[in-house]
Amino acid sequence: MTTKIRKDETLIVVALEQELDKNDLVGWRVVYTGIGKVNALIALGRAIREKRPSKIINFGTAGSSRTELSGLHEVTLFKQRDMDVRPLGFELGETPLDEIIDINLNRPGLSCATGDSFVDSSQDIQADLFDMESYAIAKLCVIENIDFSCFKYVSDNADGDASQDWKRNVASGSSYFIELLDSLYG
Repeated sequence: MTTKIRKDETLIVVALEQELDKNDLVGWRVVYTGIGKVNALIALGRAIREKRPSKIINFGTAGSSRTELSGLHEVTLFKQRDMDVRPLGFELGETPLDEIIDINLNRPGLSCATGDSFVDSSQDIQADLFDMESYAIAKLCVIENIDFSCFKYVSDNADGDASQDWKRNVASGSSYFIELLDSLYG
């Protein structure tokens, strides 16, 4: 992760401009995907066709039911929280006939469960963080053999106050992420 990378060979993927203003990342290629797994894959697919990166970095906000978590964290284990075919004998998060279930980058970091709903209550799947895009982005990187890193800023406690907390904190992580980029990849 600490290997210097070239900005022109890297794509930074963010769901919303509210989370990170690309004008603050001079020299970096940034794509905004919109919210959710499908939108993330459509936008990322287009960006890769336009110019294939050697590295993709996902940044965004995430909720956490672990109240002691705050700040910016690297995510290295990704789960799909809204794939639910348990009535057919599969585990929560497991897609039938798909070899890829959880995605593990095999380095220290937190876990994130991705789904197409905003988390404001307890979940059946165990994860440190909850978001709406990172599993899809990680899976595409695995399939396309593109180096991947993911950093999430804890914006809320994934509880009844999550939507208000997210609105208040959505832009709070960008300065931490920019500082991280400068120190790791500058």
